[in-house]
Amino acid sequence: MSDALLSWLTDPPRTAGDLHGRGIHLADDRGGWEFHGYPELAASARRVAGSLAAQGVRPGDLVCVLLPTGFPCLSSLFGVWAAGATVCLVPPPAFAAEAEYVEHTAGILRQTEAAATITAEGLAPLAARVLAAAGSDREPWIWRDDGDEIQPREPGALALLQFTSGSSSRPRGVRVTWANLEANLALIRSALGWRAGDAGASWLPLHHDMGLIGCLLTPVSVRADLWLMRPEQFIRDPARWLRCFAVAAHTAAPPFAFEYAARRLGDRLADLDLSAWRNAIVGAEPINPRALEHFARLAAPAGFSPSVYLPSYGLAEATLAVTVRTSDAPAPTVRVDTGTLRFAGPVTIEEEGEFASSAKTPPDDGEDGRLIGCGGPGDGVGATVVDDEGRPLPDGHLGEIEVTGPSVTSGYHAGRTGSTRFVDGGIRTGDAGFFHRGELFVLGRMGDSLKARGRSVYMEDLEAKVVSATGIAREKCAVVGVEGTGGTSVTLFAEKAEGAWVEDATLVLRAALGDDVAITVVTGRSGLIRKTSSGKPRRRHMWEELRAGRLKDARVLETAHVTTGRPV
Repeated sequence: MSDALLSWLTDPPRTAGDLHGRGIHLADDRGGWEFHGYPELAASARRVAGSLAAQGVRPGDLVCVLLPTGFPCLSSLFGVWAAGATVCLVPPPAFAAEAEYVEHTAGILRQTEAAATITAEGLAPLAARVLAAAGSDREPWIWRDDGDEIQPREPGALALLQFTSGSSSRPRGVRVTWANLEANLALIRSALGWRAGDAGASWLPLHHDMGLIGCLLTPVSVRADLWLMRPEQFIRDPARWLRCFAVAAHTAAPPFAFEYAARRLGDRLADLDLSAWRNAIVGAEPINPRALEHFARLAAPAGFSPSVYLPSYGLAEATLAVTVRTSDAPAPTVRVDTGTLRFAGPVTIEEEGEFASSAKTPPDDGEDGRLIGCGGPGDGVGATVVDDEGRPLPDGHLGEIEVTGPSVTSGYHAGRTGSTRFVDGGIRTGDAGFFHRGELFVLGRMGDSLKARGRSVYMEDLEAKVVSATGIAREKCAVVGVEGTGGTSVTLFAEKAEGAWVEDATLVLRAALGDDVAITVVTGRSGLIRKTSSGKPRRRHMWEELRAGRLKDARVLETAHVTTGRPV
């Protein structure tokens, strides 16, 4: 049992004196905040647990929660745990078309075979369609806060079924035990240097591991204050999130958050008070140092320091965090010779530097090809780089990242498999990277790479080259590579009208790939780039949609030849 996460749910709370006055501040839709103290949340969770028990939910059962960030979602999450059951937070509807959302979410619920699915009255018809598409004859349970309270039950070993974001395949449920969760939360708190009285702030979705574990459960595990927003509230008003850091010390976010805030707010960042901000774990997508430096330069008058950034590496299969920078020294950056990259071979470093050394220079929104160090393994975690046979490679050699330690989860639910493999108690992550001077540098998914002219070419690197050559925003383009019997091809998807940039993009791709790779450019409106919950492009899905002719209003501008292979 996780004492840190569940002891406060008892009645009366064992640490009642510490709980009063602390809790979760939920952003409302009027620009304000609604405060819910831990005692209030604990009582509501016990009532939800009583309602679930009355429905026949037993300890060890799995319960899904299909709710947006808000008090009902939090009450349900902790209520499921109070009932002794395992929880799975399912993504609520966001920006996807309804048919696509139903198909995606039904794939999750089909794997869970949940004893109950909790939702809101307004979402009940949609939740019912999802359950039907998943082949379930159960009706969704509408959250309400009027059940009889029960004392929290002893939970089983499994705390969470955490679904992967599905960037390289269909989402898979990762089985997170209480022991995994406790170990990773301790790692995160240690990396952050969490102090008594510290508070956090977040807008990340709770169905994603960074939002749930990194931003919600980390402060809850020490009963700290948390300011919590929904993702769409951040999109509408990023300054609202940033204003929290007049009092909040910690957060986690993808690089997109800082790039977006800098673009939306510009010089108005200087008018904020960011003086309490000590740490921002940055991960979940390739990290563009220049974008972070741009934000730091604009936010410096508000009291923001580049030392706030903690570049990190993690994945759901390791609960969350694997490496996090903890040094006060500037993060190292390197620029590698991509033309010589070969798996298991040495990495040629063309240039070394320090992150944020150019933070005061005028911004350049393009990519510059630098990689940023993501720190070393956290306490108790083993991270190495291995070859195809699983043999450790020396520092400075490109290979697959392997993770061991107490945060490594117990595998996928229902016997699922994927490019991330559980081997001998560890994880072969499917991510490519190398160590240099004790720091992990991550290139990207091995499944998002292909061989061209005898070397490894990564889709993230190609995207960076396109962004630099054309000025397209990073989130508005994605590259998909395909290797098959018909040859090798690369498709660039871009949310931009046809123009002179197409030739520039084609030229830079041709220079990187050579003459033997077919290049296709597909343009379309906003929404063409399909993304996971963490903002990563769903490359395989986009390629399949293009092949099936389901990308409406998309225009294919150039195709050298058609391949019959699979996306890498």
